[in-house]
Amino acid sequence: MVSFAITEHPAPVLALHQVKLSNGITVNYAAQGPTIGPAVIMLHGYTDSWFSFSRVLPLMPPELRVVVPDLRGHGDSDKPLLGYRITDLADDVIRLMDALQIEKAVVVGHSMGSFVARKVYALARSRVSRLVLVGAGPSTQTEVFTELSTAVDELSDPVDEGFVRDFQMSTVCVPVPASFMEAAIANSRRMPSRIWKALLHGMIEDEVWLVRPEVRTLVLGGRQDSIFSATEQMVLARQFPRGELHLIDGVGHTLHWEQPSTFVSALIRFGV
Repeated sequence: MVSFAITEHPAPVLALHQVKLSNGITVNYAAQGPTIGPAVIMLHGYTDSWFSFSRVLPLMPPELRVVVPDLRGHGDSDKPLLGYRITDLADDVIRLMDALQIEKAVVVGHSMGSFVARKVYALARSRVSRLVLVGAGPSTQTEVFTELSTAVDELSDPVDEGFVRDFQMSTVCVPVPASFMEAAIANSRRMPSRIWKALLHGMIEDEVWLVRPEVRTLVLGGRQDSIFSATEQMVLARQFPRGELHLIDGVGHTLHWEQPSTFVSALIRFGV
C-alpha cells in the first residue's frame, strides 16, 4: 500500500450550526472551511452523529468546505415519529445542500451513511461529483444484519449501555482513544430505542442495490471489517463503472476512527 503524507497546516476552525429544512426538519451540522463553493459532505453511520468524523476533521485541508450533519434521528437533529427510510435521510441531505447553497459536493458515507450517499446520487445525480463509501457493502440482506435486527427489536428505553458498548466495540479492530469511544457510546445511547428500530428496518427494507453510480466512486475500508467483509467490499467496488477499491490491513469497520490520518490521505489521493 502506498502511503500519502498529509501536508501540515493550521487546524481548520470547526463550528456547529442548526438549520430548518424545507420539509420542516431541523438538522444539526458541523462545518469548517469556506462558506461558499463546492463541498465535501460526510455522512455518519448507524446511531452515530457528526462526532463520528471528529478525529479526521482537524486533519482535513483548511481550504476544503466540509459539512457533516447529524442525520435525522441522530445527535441534535430532529427525531420525528416517522421517516427513517434511506430515502428519507437522503432527501434531508439534498434539502440541506439547498439550504446551504451547495450546488455540488463530494459525498462521503460511512456504513449506513454509504447507503444514504448512494441514494443521494440516485435522487440528485447532478449534485454529486464523487462518492466515497467507507465500511460499505452491496446489501443489508446479510446474516450480520439479521442478527442485529433481532437484537435491536428487543431494545427498550433507556437503551442498555452494555449492548451499545458491545455494538460500538465490535466495529473496531485497532484500539481508539478511550475518551473517544466513551463519547461515541454515550452519543448512541441518546437515541431512543424506537429510532434504533426504525432506522435499522429502514436500512434493510429500503435497499439501494440498483443504484450504480457513474461518477468516480471509492470503496474505502478495512480488511478486518466485522460488518462488511473484504469480499463484500470488493463486490461493491466491482458494481460501479468507475469504482475504485482501497482496503487497509489490520483495520475494522471504522477506518476514520482507527486510522484517521490514513483515512484523510485516502480522501486527498482520491481528489476530494
